[in-house]
Amino acid sequence: MDLGQLRISRRTIAVCVAVAGTVSLAIGAHAALNKRTLDVAKETIAGGDKVAPTELTGSIPAGTSRLALIIGNGHYPDAAAPLAQPINDARTLSSALRREGFDVDVVEDATKDDMFRAVERMKAKIRPDTVVMLFFGGYGVQVGRESYMIPVDATIWKEADVKRTGVSVESVLDAMKERGAKAKLVVLDASRRNPYERRFRAFSHGLAPISPPENTIVLSSATPGKVADDSKAPNSVLVSELLNNLNAQAGAESAFNKTRVAISRASEGEQVPSVSSSLLEDIKLGG
Repeated sequence: MDLGQLRISRRTIAVCVAVAGTVSLAIGAHAALNKRTLDVAKETIAGGDKVAPTELTGSIPAGTSRLALIIGNGHYPDAAAPLAQPINDARTLSSALRREGFDVDVVEDATKDDMFRAVERMKAKIRPDTVVMLFFGGYGVQVGRESYMIPVDATIWKEADVKRTGVSVESVLDAMKERGAKAKLVVLDASRRNPYERRFRAFSHGLAPISPPENTIVLSSATPGKVADDSKAPNSVLVSELLNNLNAQAGAESAFNKTRVAISRASEGEQVPSVSSSLLEDIKLGG
């Protein structure tokens, strides 16, 4: 064999070995990098932090979130008899809203502490794209220009006690606004003749007018300053009619106004719900 050919063959072999080694290192580094990325993702998920879908799959993020705080108070020690409808309403409405994709927190026979804790839980979940609904069924009292939701452990002998032991609707709306909620929906079935009015020197029936902050709609069971009697049906007429208008196509403003009209007509004007809106765009309740 020619010596030159031998040297060329040896040189060729050396180059091939070097190239093969480089490729092997590159493949190993790439595999290690992929494994490290997967391990980091697993560690993140195991640690409780959610990895956004776009980070792993490139899919579009989820749409607007929807929350609902549902409070039904029925057993008031100062009342002659328990209120049956608020708790039934809370359960029925919560089931309907869950089917429509709402994250629902239900509280029954809530004390003042229960109500404050529920509001804090709601606040912690609110994001700038969140639509929030508040439902309260029970006794409501107006003091001055504010409307108060009354917890079941309230001790009320004078008007000042309402402020001390009640939870202001306006304060909950302010909390939603401070958290930057996209839209605020409020349903109040609390315009009942309450057991405290005989204790006050001066008393205003029903609830006070609620001036909705930006992008808010409020549905109340009666006109401000008026009261509505409960029927013998399992659910209140307000919730029953609202559920009739709750579907994937209906927006909140349309559903609330249809509910108002239906109740007004059915009662021949004896009960006229109130709707106050500052919505900048209609909000879908279903779908």
